[in-house]
Amino acid sequence: METSHHSKQGIDIVDLTALRSENPDHWFKAAAIRALALDAIAAANSGHTGMPLGMADVATVLFERHLKFDAKNPNWIDRDRFILSAGHGSMLLYALLYLSGDEQITLDEIKNFRQMGARTAGHPENFLADAIETTTGPLGQGIANAVGFAMAEESLRARYGRKLIDHHTYVIAGDGCLMEGASQEAIALAGRHQLGRLVVLWDDNNITIDGEVSLADKTDQLMRFKASGWHVQAVDGHNPAEIDAAIAAAKRTRKPSLIACKTHIALGHAAQDTSKGHGALTDAEQLAAAKAAYGWEHGAFEIPADIKSQWEAIGSRGEAARLEWEERLAAATPRRQEDLRRIFAGEPPRRLKRAIQEVKKEASETQPKHATRKSSELVLAAVNPVMPETIGGSADLTGSNNTNAGDMGVFLPESRKGRYVHYGIREHGMAAAMNGMALHGGVRPYGGTFMCFTDYARPAMRLAALMKIPSVFVMTHDSIGLGEDGPTHQPVEHLAISRATPNTKVFRPADTVETAEAWEIALQKTDGPSVLSLTRQGLPTVRTEHRRTNLSERGAYVLAEADWKRSITLIASGSEVHVALAAREQLQKLSLGTRVVSMPCMELFAEQDDKYRRRVLPGNDVRIAIEAGTQQGWDRWLFGERGHHKKGAFIGMDSFGASAPAGELFEHFGITVDAVVEKAKTFFK
Repeated sequence: METSHHSKQGIDIVDLTALRSENPDHWFKAAAIRALALDAIAAANSGHTGMPLGMADVATVLFERHLKFDAKNPNWIDRDRFILSAGHGSMLLYALLYLSGDEQITLDEIKNFRQMGARTAGHPENFLADAIETTTGPLGQGIANAVGFAMAEESLRARYGRKLIDHHTYVIAGDGCLMEGASQEAIALAGRHQLGRLVVLWDDNNITIDGEVSLADKTDQLMRFKASGWHVQAVDGHNPAEIDAAIAAAKRTRKPSLIACKTHIALGHAAQDTSKGHGALTDAEQLAAAKAAYGWEHGAFEIPADIKSQWEAIGSRGEAARLEWEERLAAATPRRQEDLRRIFAGEPPRRLKRAIQEVKKEASETQPKHATRKSSELVLAAVNPVMPETIGGSADLTGSNNTNAGDMGVFLPESRKGRYVHYGIREHGMAAAMNGMALHGGVRPYGGTFMCFTDYARPAMRLAALMKIPSVFVMTHDSIGLGEDGPTHQPVEHLAISRATPNTKVFRPADTVETAEAWEIALQKTDGPSVLSLTRQGLPTVRTEHRRTNLSERGAYVLAEADWKRSITLIASGSEVHVALAAREQLQKLSLGTRVVSMPCMELFAEQDDKYRRRVLPGNDVRIAIEAGTQQGWDRWLFGERGHHKKGAFIGMDSFGASAPAGELFEHFGITVDAVVEKAKTFFK
């Protein structure tokens, strides 16, 4: 589209008529998207109309001429992935799915856009329909997820060959996606790793909610992407021939590709090219005028049979490719077929349990004094060789997080079989890419940084929880125990933040045995992320007797029982469990029978039945919780569950830390054996 199409009032009817006449078949397929978006958003009186109207041409060309998919089989392993990073424009995606014949996104779902119980939520949610690859809405997350999708594809193609894995990841992103800081982390990663199967279609409409992009930004996006190692092109986003040629060129390059699609937000509507066009356009007269401008003469939610048939042909076009792929899979060895099925089902290999048992047994017998980050490294050294789907990494803290173990090799353009990613100082980009890998399927991502820097990864960690995907976040240096780096690096509130996040399991293991058990649980989970909170400082082994049972699986358990009539229960996690055990010894000498409960995972303990929880935390005892973090989250176990506010206490942090050696810090903040004993004695005066 030339600039002559612009006017102060927007595009006039003559220009739209010209666009229709130039490519009538394309135009009316795209107009079907626009009409459904207008109708659904008007019916809901809520939504974002402008992007679906502006990007309908780009999406139509992509789906009709390039996207490899079978609408009736949305989970086909070797399909192309389509990610709507600009998730506010969700009606674009829903319209595409309905029109192409997706069985879950029906016309009734379109009519129920943004209503309770509908699959067509305000922003795309991956767990509501199989064809929705990821949950987007927080801008920048989709493009950052896409990097992980593309990395997973590269890794699996290197492992299984192009006959079984050979597909692209396409993204529609908006100005907001590119402004978010996560996008820079993502595009830098993609450029470094030459992810040539990644194609980003940028809705370059120069409009945000506040007004024109120039109000807040003057970045030359093409030069920005080019500087990061991308192949870049610019096209008229309403010219199907240009769009088609650009996507074809993007598929030929070995670099990730950005296609800047110059579009008009809310094309053909009275709000075109204005910030108002971003939101819900519900005025009935303006809606009718827009449809008239499109030449669309049909009622609300009405799609003519010939146009629906054309779209359904697009949706079934990939059936032949899928059937050919299934033939190639059937020709593979039975072992390879089963391996591919297993990894995409998220099932761990049978050898995992044995590997974990060996680590546990050796630790109980030799009783090392390891930091749990080191314990984690020992577990990974045993797990990674038997679980080839793991892809590990770190945000430039490999030597501190201890995440590279088991001879994984480094993932690079020249070594796609490598399974360790150096993410650089990009916690947000790392976490979002991990989510993309988990969503792609076939790989098990984990990545590390300092626990305090969950702050940088938090948006992606939250979305992992919302999507219930099994990303594993390895967070080391988990308390004031990290010492001299001081309060900027010492997490205090971070355990509580992670524990407050639904669908998240937070593990704070006390020794190598519990660390092995935590990893075993995390690597078998398919219903949400895991956070491993690991120490910098060495800890004594507290599980000195080998047991095959995974005790951590129940969240909390009795580690040491009172020698006589019990009157105190000490509850602790991680580095404070050995403090509780030492305090127990002193309290027993004072004739105060004391039980110690290790609680590596509050969330798992909360899931146990009342009978088990009652057995671990019976009534009447004095309860003291010990953890080098804030009290938030502990009150349930201290004062609920048959506890009482007059018989409970917390020993931990109520302020930020300080810069000093770890031992001095624990003394200074009163997280010591003596402090526990003195606190317990106050209940028996």
